[in-house]
Parts: sequence; structure tokens; C-alpha cells
Amino acid sequence: MLKLNNNDITLSQVAKDKFAAIKSIAKSLSDRDLVEQGYVEGMLNRENQNSTFLGNGIAIPHGTTDTRDMVKTTGVAVHHFPQGVDWGDGNTVFVAIGIAAKSDEHLGILKQLTKVLSADGVEKRLRSAQSAEEIIALLHGDVQLEAELDAALVQLQFPASDMVQMSAVAGGLLKNSGCTESQFVADLVTKAPTHLGKGLWLVGSDKQVTRTGVAFVSTANDCQYQGEQVRGLIAFAACNAAHQSVLKALSKIVFNNQQEALLSAKTDQVISILKGEEVATTAESDSDNTATFKIKNAHGLHARPGAMLVAEAKKFDSTIRVVNLDGDGKAVNAKSLMKVIALGVKHGHSLQFTAEGNDAPQALESIGRAIASGLGEG
Repeated sequence: MLKLNNNDITLSQVAKDKFAAIKSIAKSLSDRDLVEQGYVEGMLNRENQNSTFLGNGIAIPHGTTDTRDMVKTTGVAVHHFPQGVDWGDGNTVFVAIGIAAKSDEHLGILKQLTKVLSADGVEKRLRSAQSAEEIIALLHGDVQLEAELDAALVQLQFPASDMVQMSAVAGGLLKNSGCTESQFVADLVTKAPTHLGKGLWLVGSDKQVTRTGVAFVSTANDCQYQGEQVRGLIAFAACNAAHQSVLKALSKIVFNNQQEALLSAKTDQVISILKGEEVATTAESDSDNTATFKIKNAHGLHARPGAMLVAEAKKFDSTIRVVNLDGDGKAVNAKSLMKVIALGVKHGHSLQFTAEGNDAPQALESIGRAIASGLGEG
């Protein structure tokens, strides 16, 4: 498992293009006696074969298989480019992890980076990082990038008779999950929630919050608050910006008048909806913007080609969902690396994409080109 230290990080670098960046990284590897001088040619050849861009501002340049004998000791050199480096195809890299590997250690690094590559906000945080410690924390996944939201934070059909009980239950879920302490619950029940329509309410507090989290509680009872129906409550415990993606998904739900989809959802659906991964609508299912592509990659959609696919989808504003027609048939958010990897896509599997938005046709065309080109694997 990759464990970075401060000696691996070189801050405040500038490069006119990705090849200049790779030469600089290769020099760091050779200066630390991890590789022989000629290893740089392998790294440049590898980049000429296929881009090593992963997504979220990260690239992992490394050598070809025929230059592995030039690796003296397995290691990495991480260069930080706060101004960004054009890595081709409209991709910008802010952190490049140069890898010197005697075998396939880079696959382990890819696996470790999967969560980082799937989280919103990573690119911005990497760009603005001010220290080696901050970059290490981001790449190791030690920085909270997404709010805590799992089955333990969802309580459906609780027999609450008023809003105070709803807030208390939501606060209790967040406290029991380790996101907050007792004063948070006490503060939450005093807050006046905001009505989001159709009986869905929103409340939040930052008192004694140790980790940002989101809880959802629905009630089986017919209760009201200030003359309005109460059916469900979303509670935020916030100590950083990790909840912003949930707020964005929630704003979209309200804007599209889709509160009912959330209020009638099962636990796993509640989580997916609040994470912006699933809001089933008639418009989406009936969309004309649908296309099916066959995966040509020999090993299917493992971390690297999966990351390339997600990076392509993220270039567009449209909501893009994908189904593995040779899998369980469930549609997932094409902009979530974790979801795409979980589809279990193998060589020859067919993926059906559905896009909703102003740039939907362009998104499908671009995704099709990326898949046809091998998603970075030729």
C-alpha cells in the first residue's frame, strides 16, 4: 500500500506541457537513486502510447514494461503543479505521481486512489494545497471529501408525533455514528427547520461536530409543523464543506419537484438520491439521448479505464447514467467512479448510457469516442 512521506513531494512546480512535467518527475526519481537515468525514456514512451491521466487533476506517469529493469527500488515522486499542466484531451493535472515499479505496484496505487478519484472537490483541493502534508492527506484519503451518509444514518417510518422528535432522532443518528457529540443534538432540536415542499424539511447545526454527516428520518405518523405536513427530515452536521455535494443534489431534487422520489424511497435509494446518484424520473427513462457502447478493454473497466470514463462524463453538465446490459441492469451515476467500478464491466460487455441536459448529445458522442479509443489503454 502506498504510504507517502514529505520526501516524496515536490511543491510549486511549473511545466509547459506534460512531457516537460514527466522529465522533471523522472529526474526526481533518478536523483533519489530509485531509477537509472534512462528510465525517463520509458516514461515518455508510456505517455505517447496512452495518457496516464486518471481524473480529478491526477496523473500517474510511469515507465513501460521493458524499462522495469531500470528500476533500482520501487518508489514514487509526487510533483505539485498549482497552475496546472495540460495533459491532453482537455484534461488538467495538478498532482502527478511518478511511479518507479519493479512489477505491478502501480495497480495497487490505482486501487488506493479510487475513492479519491470518485470524490467531488478533490481537484480544487489539490490545486490549492499549500503543503506536502496536505497533499499526502488528500491522496491517502485522510481528508473528508464527502459527508458521512450510510444506512446507519437513515431511519424510515419512525413513529414521531412532532418535529422535535424528528430532530432528536436525526441528531441521535449523527451522534451514534460518531459525527457529533451531545451538544449537537441539544442544539438541533432548537433549530427552526426549512420546508422544502411536499412535507420534506431541512435542518442543520455545527455545534460539537467532529465529522460532517447527513441523516434522513421519515415518519409514519400524520404530524405537522407550523401548519405544514411533516413527512421527512434531512439533518446536516457540518464542520467542513464535505456536505456541499449533498446540498447540490438536494437543490436539484427541489428544483425538479422530485421530493416524492426521496420520501418514498427505500434506505439504499435514499442514500443514492442524496448523493446525487439516483433520482428516477419519467423524463429520464424516456430520454431520446441514449446510446450503447461495447467495452473493448481486455480487462474490462478496472480502476484506470473506469477513471477515464468518469472523467469524460464529468466534462458535461448533463446528468448521465449508465447500465451494464450484461450485468444486473441497474442504472448508476456515470460520474461516480465507485458506482462505475461496481458495475463489474468485463471485456465485451455493453454499456447503455442515458443523458439528460443541454449538452446530452455531445456527452454521449464524447463518451462513445473515449470508449472506442480504449479509455487510455489503446
